Amino acid sequence: MTRVRTAVLISGRGSNMAALVEAAKAPDYPAEIVLVISNRPEAGGLGIAAEHGIATEAIDHTEFDSRAAFEARVQEALDRHDIALVCLAGFMRILTEEFIARWNNAMINIHPSLLPAFKGLDTHQRVLDAGVRITGCSVHVVRPEMDTGPVIAQAAVPVVSDDDARTLAARVLEAEHRLYAYALELFASGRARVSGERIVIEDEPGAASALFSPPFPRPDQ
Repeated sequence: MTRVRTAVLISGRGSNMAALVEAAKAPDYPAEIVLVISNRPEAGGLGIAAEHGIATEAIDHTEFDSRAAFEARVQEALDRHDIALVCLAGFMRILTEEFIARWNNAMINIHPSLLPAFKGLDTHQRVLDAGVRITGCSVHVVRPEMDTGPVIAQAAVPVVSDDDARTLAARVLEAEHRLYAYALELFASGRARVSGERIVIEDEPGAASALFSPPFPRPDQ
């Protein structure tokens, strides 16, 4: 099996990147994580990747006089490592339309909400302020407009009455780690493919049972 050479772009601790690395250890996983790039040299995720024997590059965006110049350096690294698929995992830089076009349908991202709801930053506090009872996370193909693009996979996460932004973020992050690895598996294998602006999944399993928040009482209650 030919595995898809994949790079992960990070800006911080890299917990989602680490989840992808763990998933890719399976010999039948269709993506191989071969490069981790951070725009912040101090990012903790670089050390995690290095511990797993993955090539790393710190490309400090503050050393470039334009986004285009920074992205040209990133592109050079991706080309040098023969990358075919890019995963954004907590990468806190807005990419130019030109760079996104270069990776059209070959760059994916994870966002901590059920898109298209709650795009942008401060997601968890905005969820709490809105008073919704279910939130979640989404993996999508990247498009020029922030937090848009065909959705590959989503996970629903309940919101409970005593949540604050910290507790809710922790619950969503746990789901993110599982979801991103699954979505990358679907996308790298070709089972999930872009059709127009939607994702078509081959051999999609039947629908799972609904998630209720708050949960329904048990029959004996």
